[in-house]
Amino acid sequence: MNGKKVLYVSGEESLSQIKMRGERIGIKVNSLFLLSETNLERIIEETENLKPDIFILDSIQTIFSSKFSSPPGTISQVREVANQVFYYAKSNLIPSFIIGHITKDGTLAGPKALEHIVDVVLFFEGDRNHQYRVLRVLKNRFGPVSELGVFEMKSEGLTPVPNPSSFFIEEKVSNEPGSVIFCTLKGSRPLLVEIQALISSSPFVGNPRRMTVGLDHFRTSMLLAIIEKRLGYSFSGDDIYLNVAGGLTIEEPASDLAVISAIVSSVKNKPLPPQIVVLGEVGLAGEIRSIIQLDIRLKEAFSLGFKKALVPMSNLSDSGEKKIIDGMEIYGAKNIREAINILF
Repeated sequence: MNGKKVLYVSGEESLSQIKMRGERIGIKVNSLFLLSETNLERIIEETENLKPDIFILDSIQTIFSSKFSSPPGTISQVREVANQVFYYAKSNLIPSFIIGHITKDGTLAGPKALEHIVDVVLFFEGDRNHQYRVLRVLKNRFGPVSELGVFEMKSEGLTPVPNPSSFFIEEKVSNEPGSVIFCTLKGSRPLLVEIQALISSSPFVGNPRRMTVGLDHFRTSMLLAIIEKRLGYSFSGDDIYLNVAGGLTIEEPASDLAVISAIVSSVKNKPLPPQIVVLGEVGLAGEIRSIIQLDIRLKEAFSLGFKKALVPMSNLSDSGEKKIIDGMEIYGAKNIREAINILF
């Protein structure tokens, strides 16, 4: 903490539990003060006596004010606690962190006014079946939003992942059909991810399965209709499974061409050329539309050893230049027919 005096208030765990966890992950600081308390007035009193440099409250749903008879976690209690912490932090110029629960649909629990009170909203999320956790910015009054930090859960605690791209594609199996590398943007950070597709004959005649993990289900259905109409394939008797390896979620349309390439690769049972990354948005007419920040994506792919890229023709210069990065072959395609011919 660089010598800063930090007060950590826990409304859920006892001091002995926090102490054991701190010893397990090797925390050794002399300026960290712990308080196990749920009454807001006593918390404010102790904070004023200690005068910390940083204040942390965990969690707001467990804290209550004596001014209200309602139990902790109700709308009135959450609003009052947030307002009191806000007033104390602003009047004393103390950076304060409020930890709150999220609902099953991934939104911040409690009144919506809580998000308007604070300056920054950070979401700490991740799949319990994977060892990584993602810190995502939802609101930021002092900087850009949609930034992303990736951390790995280890026995000694959370450690930052210096190169998330290599982390997400390190287990990719080479020369296998249905696997495509795509470079997504999380804020200003490019990340290489693997999109997988599996097409198999359906035992349910007339009612095949369509399952997606990490991709928008409705957009995927649209891409399947484009493939059937523009490329002549039929999936009426096939089950289709799509997955973003590693548990990430991709929402940007720049992944359209990668999804289509993975599906066609699985149908043909032919792998894509090695060391290639696929980028591009696809329209209903089968045209491949330009994407934003192509240079940043290609530089990230090239730094991890990818020598080829398939991109929208509209992203290339009018002179027909095929190389954006020295040592990397850049192929442009106007529509998905041209793209499939280049890949296979």
